[in-house]
Amino acid sequence: MCGIVGYIGDGNVYDVLIKGLHRLEYRGYDSAGIALVNPSGSLNVYKAMGKVSNLENYCKDKNLEAKAGIAHTRWATHGEPSDCNAHPHYSEDGNLALVHNGTIENYKLLKDALTQHGCKFHSETDTEVLVQLIEYIKIKNNCSLLDAVREALKQVVGAYAIAVVEKDHPNRIIAARKSSPLVIGIGEDEMFLASDATPFVEYTKECVYLKDEEVAIIERGEPLKLVTLENKEAKIDVTTLELSISQLEKGGYPHFMLKEIFEQPSTLKDCIRGRVAEKGRRIIISGVMDNAEKFLNAKRVVIVACGTSWHAGLLGKYLIQDMCRIPVEVEYASEFRYSNPVLDERDIVIAISQSGETADTLAAINIAKSMGAFVYGISNVVGSSIPRETDSGTYIHVGPEIGVASTKAFTGQVMVLTLLAAAIAQLKGTKSPEEIEEIGKTVNKIPSYVEKVLKLNDKIERLSLIYTYARNFLYLGRGYSYPVALEGALKLKEISYIHAEGYPAAEMKHGPIALIDAEMPSVIIAPNDHLYEKIVNNVQQVKARGGSIIAIVTEGDTVIRNIADHVLEVPEVPECLSPIITSIPLQLLSYYIAINKGKDVDMPRNLAKSVTVE
Repeated sequence: MCGIVGYIGDGNVYDVLIKGLHRLEYRGYDSAGIALVNPSGSLNVYKAMGKVSNLENYCKDKNLEAKAGIAHTRWATHGEPSDCNAHPHYSEDGNLALVHNGTIENYKLLKDALTQHGCKFHSETDTEVLVQLIEYIKIKNNCSLLDAVREALKQVVGAYAIAVVEKDHPNRIIAARKSSPLVIGIGEDEMFLASDATPFVEYTKECVYLKDEEVAIIERGEPLKLVTLENKEAKIDVTTLELSISQLEKGGYPHFMLKEIFEQPSTLKDCIRGRVAEKGRRIIISGVMDNAEKFLNAKRVVIVACGTSWHAGLLGKYLIQDMCRIPVEVEYASEFRYSNPVLDERDIVIAISQSGETADTLAAINIAKSMGAFVYGISNVVGSSIPRETDSGTYIHVGPEIGVASTKAFTGQVMVLTLLAAAIAQLKGTKSPEEIEEIGKTVNKIPSYVEKVLKLNDKIERLSLIYTYARNFLYLGRGYSYPVALEGALKLKEISYIHAEGYPAAEMKHGPIALIDAEMPSVIIAPNDHLYEKIVNNVQQVKARGGSIIAIVTEGDTVIRNIADHVLEVPEVPECLSPIITSIPLQLLSYYIAINKGKDVDMPRNLAKSVTVE
């Protein structure tokens, strides 16, 4: 949600910032803006509703000269999308401009107090309150911008990542964070600032991830300086990025989503690499090996996640309970944090987030840690908050996911959860060496199986034309296929805006069957597993009521293929690995239906890639 970019250096400030905003478009936004500090002593703020391209058009005849600047893409929280509510926001005297990601929870209290002191507000945002507060403290205390920022943030309740520039000091940017990501790129005689590393990866590989309640002083010709809110010097840890420009480009595909679907054979190889040894006989997950006692003595596992990651978590429940014989609960992180959970030191909490910055999941982690639980993170973004906040964890290593609708991150999460469960089972002895070897050997073959499934692309594209204008969809699955049904329905909703629901197939009789008619297609995930005969009955029940059926089945299926209207065959794999295989056709089906409807699949309306506020 939202995106911050900042730059100070001898390059073209405007060009660097605009390119950076384009790189952050995947995060979701409704408006964009830029603040340019001119060395002659002016501070120019330009803002526009809609796409970054609208901002570029607006700026064509403006003064773009600058040696430093900040920019922002806004996803509305306080105040509707508008030019006025867009960032950056000026202070009342016009000397400061600020951009902000996050939510200032006590903004109304601060705004009322500032109003009593004569401050006038022009927007509906909590962000304008913060810049006015900084200005008020700076003038009242006759202090530096750094001191005013520190004192203002001590009064703030909520989450923030901010960058502030000052007209009177054109060679400096002040930045700070709490519970919202911010990273500084260190180049040669130039520095960058962004919500993630994508805006500056082409300029430098060296970066510093700010920690909570750290303030950065980014100044021309000076080394980076970090202090705490208490003005104590903070340690600077420089990280080398493993990110490339090619990962941030479409590579000939019309959309990032399609590129990322087709990347899955290679991203799964990266996810598996180094984790299956001895030709499949041994599973290596360092987070399990390094914390063996925690996993051996665990009485319960609680998985917390949101959205697609929650669906992966449901599969994690099946995997861990089946392989490790440990009871597992799966909670929405947003509900867990307010549910007064009962945890102790024998509980393991697994937190799953693609971005590593999901606000509700981070809050759940903090609660779990405060109650003594061992917290294990599964994330994609190296250096993000969740890997830093958890006791241990595993990266999925699928590379940056730009499309808002998750595809390769989902299969990466499921793969890591499969390997995690197998590693725990190996440690506990709840699976025999022969069973572990079967899993390991099949895991190594999964990328090639996914390549085979992707050959269904042309067939699915043709099939999508039949169902483009359906108003509702029902997705059904049993066992491991039930979370796949949920994920398939979510993908369709996210990018095509067609209403879709995922259900355990047996629950269809408890309500949803009333909806089935000739205009209500059902997508049924029915691989050849121990519940196959059960789901055959569900398929027959849908067909008996005139419903149209798209079925995902195992190659060689002879029963459902004679009942369903359309069949998509996938390779046969062990039951625990089938979700990775069966989810791929559902990703493609959603993609092509949305394309047929003319939707922007990479940036669907109202959605953000990384939900960093409540």
